[in-house]
Amino acid sequence: MGDVAKLAGVSHQTVSRVLNNHPNVSGQTKERVESAIASLGYRRNTAARSLVTRRSRTIGVLACETGQYGPANTLLGVEQAGREAGYFVSIANLREVTGDSINDAIAHFRNQSVEGVVILVPHPDVLAALRDVVVPFPMVAVGAGTGNQLTGASLNQRLGARLAVEHLIGLGHRHIGHISGPPHWIDAAERIKGWQEALGNAGLEAHVLLQGGWDAASGYDAGLALIEQRKLDDQPNVTGVFVANDQMAVGVLRALQEAGLRVPEDISVVGYDDQPEAAFFLPPLTTIKQDFEELGRRCMSAVLQQLDSEAGNEEQIVNPRLVVRATTAAPALSPARSPLN
Repeated sequence: MGDVAKLAGVSHQTVSRVLNNHPNVSGQTKERVESAIASLGYRRNTAARSLVTRRSRTIGVLACETGQYGPANTLLGVEQAGREAGYFVSIANLREVTGDSINDAIAHFRNQSVEGVVILVPHPDVLAALRDVVVPFPMVAVGAGTGNQLTGASLNQRLGARLAVEHLIGLGHRHIGHISGPPHWIDAAERIKGWQEALGNAGLEAHVLLQGGWDAASGYDAGLALIEQRKLDDQPNVTGVFVANDQMAVGVLRALQEAGLRVPEDISVVGYDDQPEAAFFLPPLTTIKQDFEELGRRCMSAVLQQLDSEAGNEEQIVNPRLVVRATTAAPALSPARSPLN
């Protein structure tokens, strides 16, 4: 900093003001200091600074399934928002959701002296494990919901599911199945409720519920099960299916194609997430778009507000929207069952 001050022709204190965005610095002086910083390649010694300020400028992120599109992009939103606010992000990625793994991650964050933690694991076991944990930093969580001791942000999963099913109902479908994610995940449970609510509001029955596991392989298996269900004479023939994420929808489309069922002529398919590849599926996938990066930014905003003692207890909600493509259409007018049956 002394070298920067000497080159810019200002005091050490003025350099400090520029680095901390202090308002009482003229534009001309700020420009000289920034030019000197660029010329000398000056970088702050963050370790020394944290010793003086007793602040690590680090936010911990507890994550899981980061190979999936949604968690990966939510994490990206957290990192970008943290960087813009001058914070580093330290990530603890859970291989499995257990009490021990959660406690280990919290201990890791304690050792790093993080100032706050963002929890990107919408799983009830995580929320339950944290109820009895006493920590010296604020925590916010994705999908914590109302009535929980943790604040945070959520994507409106139930609304998204309703939009998907209401789209199919609006096209004339009356027998709409659902392929869910793992039931112990909060997002999956909320999407099931949205599917049930949309059908109930239309006076329709929620009679076909199959379980997947977020991945394409489980979607394929669920698609095979759906095809078998369509062969049952005592069950109504499903003409539309709402799949809980786009990855599973890939597997469902493959299973339907192999069975000789046409999409959307024989059966309509709606996915969830709108991952970039969804527009290039064959056919292009109708799906629910979620703004994961905005979710991450809002989580970071919530934890920073708590650090600044400005936090409210209301959860921030990010609403999804329907993206209509080529996998949905009105059901065939003929009541005849598929030749497969």
